[in-house]
Amino acid sequence: MASLADATPPIALGALDGRYRGAVAPLVDHLSEPALNRERIRVEVEWLIFLTTHQVVPGVRTLTDDEQRQLRRVVDDFGAAEIEELATIERETQHDVKAVEYFLKRRLTAIAPDPADSGLAELIHFCCTSEDINNLSYALMVKGAVTDVWLPRASALVEAVATMASDLRDVPLLAHTHGQPATPTTMGKELAVLAHRLGRQLRRIGAAEFLGKLNGATGTYGAHLAAVPGADWPALSREFVESLGLQWNPLTTQIESHDWQAELYADLARFNRILHNLCTDVWTYISLGYFAQVRGQGTVGSSTMPHKVNPIRFENAEANLEVSNALFDVLASTLVNSRLQRDLTDSSMQRNIGVAFGHSLLAIDNASRGLAGLDAVPSAMAADLDANWEVLGEPVQSAMRALGAQGVAGMENPYERLKELTRGRRITGDDLREFVAGLGLPDDVAKRLSELTPQTYIGAAPELVDFVE
Repeated sequence: MASLADATPPIALGALDGRYRGAVAPLVDHLSEPALNRERIRVEVEWLIFLTTHQVVPGVRTLTDDEQRQLRRVVDDFGAAEIEELATIERETQHDVKAVEYFLKRRLTAIAPDPADSGLAELIHFCCTSEDINNLSYALMVKGAVTDVWLPRASALVEAVATMASDLRDVPLLAHTHGQPATPTTMGKELAVLAHRLGRQLRRIGAAEFLGKLNGATGTYGAHLAAVPGADWPALSREFVESLGLQWNPLTTQIESHDWQAELYADLARFNRILHNLCTDVWTYISLGYFAQVRGQGTVGSSTMPHKVNPIRFENAEANLEVSNALFDVLASTLVNSRLQRDLTDSSMQRNIGVAFGHSLLAIDNASRGLAGLDAVPSAMAADLDANWEVLGEPVQSAMRALGAQGVAGMENPYERLKELTRGRRITGDDLREFVAGLGLPDDVAKRLSELTPQTYIGAAPELVDFVE
Protein backbone atom coordinates (compact mmCIF):
# COMPACT_ATOMS: atom_id res chain seq x y z
CA MET A 1 0.00 0.00 0.00
CA ALA A 2 1.34 3.43 -0.95
CA SER A 3 2.21 5.69 1.97
CA LEU A 4 0.18 8.89 1.92
CA ALA A 5 2.80 10.46 4.16
CA ASP A 6 5.24 10.33 1.25
CA ALA A 7 2.94 12.08 -1.23
CA THR A 8 4.10 15.27 -2.95
CA PRO A 9 2.99 17.94 -2.27
CA PRO A 10 2.57 16.91 1.37
CA ILE A 11 -0.96 16.00 2.44
CA ALA A 12 -2.35 18.04 5.32
CA LEU A 13 -3.07 16.13 8.51
CA GLY A 14 -5.78 18.53 9.66
CA ALA A 15 -8.92 19.74 7.94
CA LEU A 16 -7.99 23.42 8.28
CA ASP A 17 -5.01 22.92 5.99
CA GLY A 18 -6.94 20.51 3.78
CA ARG A 19 -10.51 20.89 2.58
CA TYR A 20 -11.16 24.09 4.54
CA ARG A 21 -7.96 25.89 3.58
CA GLY A 22 -9.75 28.55 1.54
CA ALA A 23 -11.93 29.69 4.42
CA VAL A 24 -9.08 30.11 6.89
CA ALA A 25 -6.16 31.06 4.61
CA PRO A 26 -6.06 34.73 5.77
CA LEU A 27 -5.01 33.54 9.23
CA VAL A 28 -1.80 32.04 7.80
CA ASP A 29 -0.33 35.54 7.53
CA HIS A 30 -0.82 35.98 11.26
CA LEU A 31 -0.84 32.69 13.18
CA SER A 32 1.30 30.20 11.26
CA GLU A 33 4.84 29.13 12.18
CA PRO A 34 6.36 31.30 9.43
CA ALA A 35 4.23 34.21 10.65
CA LEU A 36 5.70 33.70 14.13
CA ASN A 37 9.22 33.80 12.71
CA ARG A 38 8.42 36.89 10.67
CA GLU A 39 7.21 38.65 13.81
CA ARG A 40 10.30 37.52 15.69
CA ILE A 41 12.41 39.10 12.95
CA ARG A 42 10.29 42.25 13.14
CA VAL A 43 10.78 42.56 16.90
CA GLU A 44 14.55 41.92 16.64
CA VAL A 45 14.87 44.49 13.84
CA GLU A 46 12.88 47.13 15.71
CA TRP A 47 14.85 46.50 18.91
CA LEU A 48 18.15 46.96 17.03
CA ILE A 49 16.90 50.18 15.43
CA PHE A 50 15.55 51.39 18.79
CA LEU A 51 18.85 50.77 20.58
CA THR A 52 20.86 52.67 18.00
CA THR A 53 18.48 55.59 17.44
CA HIS A 54 18.17 56.12 21.21
CA GLN A 55 21.94 55.82 21.69
CA VAL A 56 21.30 53.37 24.52
CA VAL A 57 24.74 51.78 24.32
CA PRO A 58 27.39 54.53 24.45
CA GLY A 59 29.68 54.77 21.44
CA VAL A 60 27.45 52.83 19.03
CA ARG A 61 26.51 54.73 15.91
CA THR A 62 22.95 55.25 14.76
CA LEU A 63 21.84 53.21 11.77
CA THR A 64 21.23 55.36 8.74
CA ASP A 65 17.74 55.82 7.34
CA ASP A 66 18.66 53.60 4.40
CA GLU A 67 20.00 50.88 6.67
CA GLN A 68 16.81 51.00 8.70
CA ARG A 69 14.74 50.71 5.52
CA GLN A 70 16.78 47.71 4.37
CA LEU A 71 16.37 46.00 7.73
CA ARG A 72 12.63 46.53 7.69
CA ARG A 73 12.54 45.20 4.15
CA VAL A 74 13.93 41.93 5.51
CA VAL A 75 10.62 41.62 7.38
CA ASP A 76 8.49 42.69 4.44
CA ASP A 77 10.26 40.35 2.00
CA PHE A 78 10.19 37.32 4.29
CA GLY A 79 8.95 34.53 2.00
CA ALA A 80 9.54 30.97 0.90
CA ALA A 81 13.30 31.25 0.41
CA GLU A 82 13.78 32.94 3.77
CA ILE A 83 11.56 30.37 5.50
CA GLU A 84 13.77 27.59 4.16
CA GLU A 85 16.98 29.43 5.08
CA LEU A 86 15.76 29.99 8.61
CA ALA A 87 14.73 26.33 8.90
CA THR A 88 18.24 25.28 7.82
CA ILE A 89 19.79 27.48 10.50
CA GLU A 90 17.40 26.13 13.12
CA ARG A 91 18.38 22.55 12.29
CA GLU A 92 21.91 23.56 13.30
CA THR A 93 21.05 25.65 16.37
CA GLN A 94 18.19 23.48 17.60
CA HIS A 95 16.76 26.76 18.91
CA ASP A 96 14.19 28.76 17.00
CA VAL A 97 14.88 32.24 18.42
CA LYS A 98 18.66 31.80 18.19
CA ALA A 99 18.15 30.88 14.53
CA VAL A 100 16.39 34.20 14.01
CA GLU A 101 19.34 36.00 15.61
CA TYR A 102 21.84 34.32 13.29
CA PHE A 103 19.59 34.91 10.28
CA LEU A 104 19.52 38.64 11.02
CA LYS A 105 23.24 38.83 11.64
CA ARG A 106 23.76 37.58 8.09
CA ARG A 107 21.45 40.27 6.77
CA LEU A 108 23.07 43.02 8.83
CA THR A 109 26.52 42.06 7.56
CA ALA A 110 25.26 42.51 4.01
CA ILE A 111 23.55 45.81 4.84
CA ALA A 112 26.52 47.26 6.80
CA PRO A 113 29.60 45.43 5.42
CA ASP A 114 32.25 47.83 6.76
CA PRO A 115 34.49 45.91 9.22
CA ALA A 116 34.21 48.89 11.53
CA ASP A 117 30.49 48.10 11.91
CA SER A 118 30.98 44.45 12.85
CA GLY A 119 30.09 45.23 16.45
CA LEU A 120 26.57 46.28 15.47
CA ALA A 121 25.60 42.62 15.16
CA GLU A 122 26.07 42.20 18.92
CA LEU A 123 23.07 44.47 19.45
CA ILE A 124 20.81 41.95 17.75
CA HIS A 125 19.00 40.20 20.62
CA PHE A 126 20.90 42.45 23.07
CA CYS A 127 20.00 41.68 26.72
CA CYS A 128 17.02 39.64 25.52
CA THR A 129 15.80 36.26 26.60
CA SER A 130 13.84 34.29 24.01
CA GLU A 131 10.62 35.14 25.80
CA ASP A 132 11.26 38.87 25.34
CA ILE A 133 11.04 38.25 21.61
CA ASN A 134 8.34 35.57 21.70
CA ASN A 135 5.84 37.38 23.90
CA LEU A 136 5.97 40.48 21.72
CA SER A 137 5.74 38.38 18.57
CA TYR A 138 2.69 36.49 19.78
CA ALA A 139 1.01 39.70 20.87
CA LEU A 140 1.55 41.19 17.40
CA MET A 141 0.35 37.99 15.74
CA VAL A 142 -2.84 37.68 17.77
CA LYS A 143 -3.58 41.39 17.48
CA GLY A 144 -3.24 41.17 13.70
CA ALA A 145 -5.40 38.05 13.50
CA VAL A 146 -8.13 39.65 15.59
CA THR A 147 -8.19 43.10 14.01
CA ASP A 148 -7.43 42.20 10.39
CA VAL A 149 -9.21 38.87 9.96
CA TRP A 150 -11.46 37.60 12.74
CA LEU A 151 -13.23 40.83 13.74
CA PRO A 152 -14.15 41.88 10.18
CA ARG A 153 -15.58 38.43 9.43
CA ALA A 154 -17.44 38.24 12.74
CA SER A 155 -18.74 41.80 12.39
CA ALA A 156 -20.07 41.04 8.91
CA LEU A 157 -21.92 38.02 10.30
CA VAL A 158 -23.48 40.03 13.11
CA GLU A 159 -24.48 42.75 10.67
CA ALA A 160 -26.19 40.10 8.52
CA VAL A 161 -28.15 38.86 11.54
CA ALA A 162 -29.11 42.43 12.46
CA THR A 163 -30.28 43.06 8.89
CA MET A 164 -32.41 39.91 8.99
CA ALA A 165 -33.86 41.06 12.29
CA SER A 166 -34.80 44.40 10.78
CA ASP A 167 -36.31 42.79 7.68
CA LEU A 168 -38.41 40.38 9.77
CA ARG A 169 -39.27 42.75 12.63
CA ASP A 170 -43.05 42.55 11.95
CA VAL A 171 -43.35 38.85 11.08
CA PRO A 172 -45.29 37.15 13.93
CA LEU A 173 -43.77 34.00 15.39
CA LEU A 174 -45.12 31.46 17.85
CA ALA A 175 -42.58 31.34 20.64
CA HIS A 176 -41.59 28.07 22.25
CA THR A 177 -40.46 27.99 25.86
CA HIS A 178 -39.45 24.54 27.14
CA GLY A 179 -40.40 23.35 23.66
CA GLN A 180 -44.04 24.30 24.26
CA PRO A 181 -46.15 26.98 22.50
CA ALA A 182 -45.74 30.27 24.34
CA THR A 183 -46.43 34.00 24.06
CA PRO A 184 -46.01 35.10 20.42
CA THR A 185 -43.12 37.29 19.37
CA THR A 186 -41.68 38.19 15.97
CA MET A 187 -38.91 36.46 14.09
CA GLY A 188 -37.15 39.82 13.87
CA LYS A 189 -37.15 40.32 17.61
CA GLU A 190 -35.75 36.84 18.24
CA LEU A 191 -32.94 37.40 15.75
CA ALA A 192 -32.35 40.82 17.28
CA VAL A 193 -31.72 39.16 20.65
CA LEU A 194 -28.95 37.08 19.10
CA ALA A 195 -27.50 40.02 17.15
CA HIS A 196 -27.46 42.11 20.33
CA ARG A 197 -25.72 39.37 22.31
CA LEU A 198 -23.12 38.79 19.60
CA GLY A 199 -22.54 42.51 19.15
CA ARG A 200 -21.84 42.96 22.84
CA GLN A 201 -19.10 40.33 22.67
CA LEU A 202 -17.65 41.98 19.57
CA ARG A 203 -17.31 45.24 21.47
CA ARG A 204 -15.46 43.45 24.28
CA ILE A 205 -13.14 41.74 21.79
CA GLY A 206 -12.62 45.00 19.92
CA ALA A 207 -11.47 46.61 23.18
CA ALA A 208 -9.02 43.82 24.02
CA GLU A 209 -5.63 44.68 25.46
CA PHE A 210 -2.50 43.16 23.89
CA LEU A 211 0.33 43.25 26.42
CA GLY A 212 4.06 42.84 26.03
CA LYS A 213 7.26 42.98 28.04
CA LEU A 214 10.99 43.29 27.47
CA ASN A 215 12.81 42.93 30.79
CA GLY A 216 15.18 39.99 30.62
CA ALA A 217 15.57 36.48 31.97
CA THR A 218 13.55 36.91 35.16
CA GLY A 219 11.95 40.29 34.61
CA THR A 220 14.53 42.26 36.61
CA TYR A 221 16.56 44.02 33.87
CA GLY A 222 19.59 42.30 35.42
CA ALA A 223 21.59 41.95 32.21
CA HIS A 224 20.51 45.36 31.02
CA LEU A 225 21.80 47.15 34.11
CA ALA A 226 24.97 45.06 34.16
CA ALA A 227 25.71 46.07 30.56
CA VAL A 228 24.57 49.71 30.66
CA PRO A 229 23.95 50.76 34.27
CA GLY A 230 23.21 54.38 33.43
CA ALA A 231 20.13 53.73 31.29
CA ASP A 232 16.55 53.97 32.53
CA TRP A 233 15.67 50.48 31.37
CA PRO A 234 12.04 50.33 32.56
CA ALA A 235 11.32 53.57 30.69
CA LEU A 236 13.12 52.31 27.57
CA SER A 237 11.26 49.01 27.76
CA ARG A 238 7.93 50.78 28.00
CA GLU A 239 8.69 53.06 25.09
CA PHE A 240 9.78 50.16 22.92
CA VAL A 241 6.78 47.95 23.70
CA GLU A 242 4.39 50.82 23.08
CA SER A 243 6.17 51.67 19.81
CA LEU A 244 5.01 48.27 18.57
CA GLY A 245 1.39 49.20 19.25
CA LEU A 246 1.19 47.05 22.39
CA GLN A 247 0.55 47.82 26.04
CA TRP A 248 3.48 47.52 28.41
CA ASN A 249 3.41 45.01 31.26
CA PRO A 250 5.77 46.32 33.97
CA LEU A 251 5.79 43.27 36.24
CA THR A 252 6.55 39.78 34.97
CA THR A 253 8.69 36.72 35.59
CA GLN A 254 10.70 35.50 32.60
CA ILE A 255 7.41 35.23 30.70
CA GLU A 256 4.73 37.78 30.06
CA SER A 257 1.91 36.42 32.19
CA HIS A 258 -0.53 35.81 29.31
CA ASP A 259 -3.48 37.03 31.35
CA TRP A 260 -4.54 39.22 28.44
CA GLN A 261 -4.63 36.15 26.23
CA ALA A 262 -6.84 34.30 28.70
CA GLU A 263 -9.20 37.27 28.83
CA LEU A 264 -9.38 37.51 25.05
CA TYR A 265 -9.90 33.77 24.53
CA ALA A 266 -12.70 33.75 27.11
CA ASP A 267 -14.47 36.51 25.16
CA LEU A 268 -13.90 34.72 21.85
CA ALA A 269 -15.25 31.49 23.34
CA ARG A 270 -18.32 33.35 24.62
CA PHE A 271 -18.94 34.77 21.16
CA ASN A 272 -18.60 31.24 19.80
CA ARG A 273 -21.14 29.91 22.29
CA ILE A 274 -23.68 32.57 21.41
CA LEU A 275 -23.12 31.85 17.72
CA HIS A 276 -23.66 28.16 18.52
CA ASN A 277 -26.98 29.17 20.11
CA LEU A 278 -27.89 31.05 16.93
CA CYS A 279 -27.06 27.99 14.80
CA THR A 280 -29.19 25.63 16.88
CA ASP A 281 -32.10 28.09 16.92
CA VAL A 282 -31.99 28.68 13.16
CA TRP A 283 -31.64 24.91 12.59
CA THR A 284 -34.82 24.45 14.65
CA TYR A 285 -36.67 27.18 12.77
CA ILE A 286 -35.71 25.44 9.53
CA SER A 287 -37.02 22.13 10.86
CA LEU A 288 -40.31 23.84 11.76
CA GLY A 289 -40.57 25.23 8.24
CA TYR A 290 -40.17 28.85 9.30
CA PHE A 291 -37.18 29.24 6.97
CA ALA A 292 -36.71 27.71 3.54
CA GLN A 293 -33.19 26.98 2.28
CA VAL A 294 -33.49 28.11 -1.29
CA ARG A 295 -30.98 30.79 -2.24
CA GLY A 296 -27.61 29.60 -3.51
CA GLN A 297 -28.45 25.99 -2.74
CA GLY A 298 -27.17 24.26 -5.86
CA THR A 299 -25.69 21.49 -3.76
CA VAL A 300 -26.80 17.95 -3.12
CA GLY A 301 -28.84 17.86 0.08
CA SER A 302 -29.08 14.12 0.64
CA SER A 303 -27.34 11.31 -1.20
CA THR A 304 -30.60 9.34 -1.49
CA MET A 305 -33.49 11.74 -0.83
CA PRO A 306 -33.73 14.40 -3.56
CA HIS A 307 -36.35 16.45 -1.74
CA LYS A 308 -34.01 17.29 1.12
CA VAL A 309 -31.86 20.37 1.61
CA ASN A 310 -30.02 19.65 4.83
CA PRO A 311 -29.05 22.57 7.12
CA ILE A 312 -25.42 21.47 6.95
CA ARG A 313 -23.95 24.97 7.15
CA PHE A 314 -25.31 25.37 10.66
CA GLU A 315 -24.38 21.83 11.69
CA ASN A 316 -20.82 22.31 10.44
CA ALA A 317 -20.65 25.62 12.27
CA GLU A 318 -21.73 23.95 15.51
CA ALA A 319 -18.99 21.33 15.22
CA ASN A 320 -16.28 23.87 14.47
CA LEU A 321 -17.41 26.15 17.28
CA GLU A 322 -17.13 23.24 19.71
CA VAL A 323 -13.60 22.42 18.54
CA SER A 324 -12.63 26.09 18.70
CA ASN A 325 -13.99 26.47 22.21
CA ALA A 326 -12.25 23.35 23.45
CA LEU A 327 -8.98 24.96 22.36
CA PHE A 328 -9.79 28.47 23.56
CA ASP A 329 -10.83 27.08 26.94
CA VAL A 330 -7.63 25.09 27.42
CA LEU A 331 -5.53 28.04 26.21
CA ALA A 332 -7.23 30.38 28.68
CA SER A 333 -6.88 28.00 31.61
CA THR A 334 -3.32 26.85 30.90
CA LEU A 335 -1.57 30.04 29.82
CA VAL A 336 -2.17 31.84 33.13
CA ASN A 337 -0.03 29.26 34.95
CA SER A 338 3.76 29.03 35.00
CA ARG A 339 5.98 27.20 37.47
CA LEU A 340 7.95 29.76 39.44
CA GLN A 341 9.77 32.02 36.98
CA ARG A 342 9.45 29.87 33.84
CA ASP A 343 8.41 26.61 32.26
CA LEU A 344 7.75 25.75 28.63
CA THR A 345 4.11 24.68 28.89
CA ASP A 346 2.99 27.97 27.39
CA SER A 347 5.38 27.56 24.44
CA SER A 348 3.73 24.36 23.26
CA MET A 349 0.24 25.59 24.11
CA GLN A 350 0.54 28.82 22.11
CA ARG A 351 1.28 26.87 18.94
CA ASN A 352 -2.42 25.94 18.93
CA ILE A 353 -3.71 29.52 18.86
CA GLY A 354 -4.04 29.46 15.09
CA VAL A 355 -6.10 26.26 15.18
CA ALA A 356 -8.51 27.77 17.72
CA PHE A 357 -8.97 30.87 15.57
CA GLY A 358 -9.19 28.75 12.44
CA HIS A 359 -12.14 26.68 13.63
CA SER A 360 -13.91 29.81 14.84
CA LEU A 361 -13.36 31.54 11.50
CA LEU A 362 -14.56 28.45 9.65
CA ALA A 363 -17.71 28.39 11.77
CA ILE A 364 -18.35 32.07 11.03
CA ASP A 365 -17.97 31.30 7.33
CA ASN A 366 -20.39 28.37 7.56
CA ALA A 367 -22.99 30.32 9.53
CA SER A 368 -22.73 33.30 7.18
CA ARG A 369 -23.25 31.11 4.13
CA GLY A 370 -26.13 29.35 5.82
CA LEU A 371 -27.90 32.59 6.68
CA ALA A 372 -27.38 33.92 3.16
CA GLY A 373 -29.32 30.94 1.79
CA LEU A 374 -32.46 31.42 3.89
CA ASP A 375 -35.87 32.80 3.00
CA ALA A 376 -38.45 33.34 5.72
CA VAL A 377 -41.78 31.55 5.31
CA PRO A 378 -44.36 33.79 7.07
CA SER A 379 -47.22 31.50 6.06
CA ALA A 380 -45.72 28.60 8.03
CA MET A 381 -45.31 30.84 11.09
CA ALA A 382 -48.89 32.09 10.70
CA ALA A 383 -50.24 28.55 10.47
CA ASP A 384 -48.63 27.59 13.78
CA LEU A 385 -50.00 30.73 15.40
CA ASP A 386 -53.50 30.03 14.13
CA ALA A 387 -53.32 26.52 15.57
CA ASN A 388 -52.47 27.79 19.06
CA TRP A 389 -55.16 30.21 20.24
CA GLU A 390 -54.60 28.99 23.78
CA VAL A 391 -51.56 31.29 24.02
CA LEU A 392 -54.08 34.15 24.41
CA GLY A 393 -54.95 32.83 27.84
CA GLU A 394 -52.10 34.98 29.14
CA PRO A 395 -53.39 38.39 28.02
CA VAL A 396 -56.99 37.59 29.07
CA GLN A 397 -56.03 36.54 32.60
CA SER A 398 -53.61 39.49 32.87
CA ALA A 399 -56.41 41.92 31.95
CA MET A 400 -58.68 40.25 34.50
CA ARG A 401 -55.97 40.62 37.16
CA ALA A 402 -55.65 44.33 36.45
CA LEU A 403 -59.43 44.81 36.65
CA GLY A 404 -59.65 42.77 39.84
CA ALA A 405 -56.96 44.95 41.41
CA GLN A 406 -59.13 47.95 40.51
CA GLY A 407 -62.11 46.44 42.32
CA VAL A 408 -64.13 45.27 39.29
CA ALA A 409 -66.47 42.47 40.32
CA GLY A 410 -66.38 39.01 38.74
CA MET A 411 -62.65 38.92 38.11
CA GLU A 412 -61.83 36.33 40.76
CA ASN A 413 -59.35 33.49 40.09
CA PRO A 414 -58.38 34.60 36.56
CA TYR A 415 -55.38 32.27 36.24
CA GLU A 416 -57.34 29.24 37.35
CA ARG A 417 -60.26 29.99 35.06
CA LEU A 418 -58.01 30.37 32.02
CA LYS A 419 -56.11 27.24 32.99
CA GLU A 420 -59.37 25.30 32.98
CA LEU A 421 -60.20 26.69 29.53
CA THR A 422 -56.83 26.18 27.83
CA ARG A 423 -54.56 23.66 29.53
CA GLY A 424 -54.12 20.36 27.73
CA ARG A 425 -56.40 21.14 24.82
CA ARG A 426 -56.63 23.26 21.73
CA ILE A 427 -59.16 26.08 21.52
CA THR A 428 -60.38 28.16 18.61
CA GLY A 429 -60.88 31.86 18.20
CA ASP A 430 -64.59 31.33 18.68
CA ASP A 431 -63.97 29.48 21.95
CA LEU A 432 -61.90 32.35 23.29
CA ARG A 433 -64.30 35.06 22.18
CA GLU A 434 -67.19 33.20 23.79
CA PHE A 435 -65.24 32.96 27.02
CA VAL A 436 -64.35 36.68 26.97
CA ALA A 437 -67.98 37.63 26.25
CA GLY A 438 -69.12 35.81 29.37
CA LEU A 439 -66.71 37.52 31.77
CA GLY A 440 -68.67 40.77 32.21
CA LEU A 441 -65.68 42.88 31.23
CA PRO A 442 -65.96 46.62 30.62
CA ASP A 443 -66.88 47.20 26.99
CA ASP A 444 -63.52 48.65 25.95
CA VAL A 445 -61.59 45.75 27.49
CA ALA A 446 -63.96 43.16 26.05
CA LYS A 447 -63.60 44.70 22.59
CA ARG A 448 -59.79 44.82 22.83
CA LEU A 449 -59.49 41.19 23.93
CA SER A 450 -62.08 39.93 21.43
CA GLU A 451 -60.13 41.49 18.58
CA LEU A 452 -56.84 40.00 19.74
CA THR A 453 -55.37 37.13 17.69
CA PRO A 454 -52.18 35.08 18.09
CA GLN A 455 -50.76 37.04 15.12
CA THR A 456 -51.42 40.42 16.74
CA TYR A 457 -50.40 39.46 20.29
CA ILE A 458 -46.76 40.44 19.79
CA GLY A 459 -46.47 43.31 22.25
CA ALA A 460 -43.61 45.69 21.48
CA ALA A 461 -41.58 43.04 19.65
CA PRO A 462 -41.14 45.01 16.40
CA GLU A 463 -39.96 48.14 18.22
CA LEU A 464 -37.49 46.15 20.33
CA VAL A 465 -35.49 45.36 17.20
CA ASP A 466 -34.31 48.98 17.26
CA PHE A 467 -32.28 48.26 20.41
CA VAL A 468 -29.73 46.20 18.48
CA GLU A 469 -26.36 47.97 18.76
